[in-house]
Amino acid sequence: MSKLYFTYSAMNAGKSAILLQAAYNYRERGMQVMLWTSGLYSNAPEAVMGEIVSRIGLQADAHLYRGKTDMFAAIEAQKAAGPLDAIFVDEAQFLTKAQVWQLAHVGDTLGLPVLCYGLRTDFQGEMFEGAATLLAIADNLREARTICHCGSKATMTARMDEAGNAITTGAQVSVGKEVYVSLCRKHWEEVLGR
Repeated sequence: MSKLYFTYSAMNAGKSAILLQAAYNYRERGMQVMLWTSGLYSNAPEAVMGEIVSRIGLQADAHLYRGKTDMFAAIEAQKAAGPLDAIFVDEAQFLTKAQVWQLAHVGDTLGLPVLCYGLRTDFQGEMFEGAATLLAIADNLREARTICHCGSKATMTARMDEAGNAITTGAQVSVGKEVYVSLCRKHWEEVLGR
């Protein structure tokens, strides 16, 4: 049985870079990988391919998943079409509960390791559905660390508007002109006025 892995952190910890480096290591050894990322970042609703891009400039093509994507069926079809050695999922916080279970079944049934990377909580300190399910059922959990401006470990993410003011209400998912800042819990509470 292969495992379901979840690497989580606040923003700016390098999760996408870690994913791309691990995928590169598989490929360097002649293994085939399948990369996935959220379709939320695609401007074309019908697109099936997108990119995983890290802040340090690494990037790779990736399949796009959306709320209705059957991850197990897509991965099973890819495996039937040729060699497949590992699955990598970026922005895993946006997975649905059902999709996380589908990825667990990929490990349990198809024998493939599934490595997921994403945020644990949103800008209001609430769990994302995908992250909550991954924290509940993943075989292996790992925290990627980043720091707050004070030097403490950042565990929270604040959403800021263009003027630098904290946004305290709104949709859990927002892909727009907002800026996200990683903070320790103390400074996150200060920024949100709690």
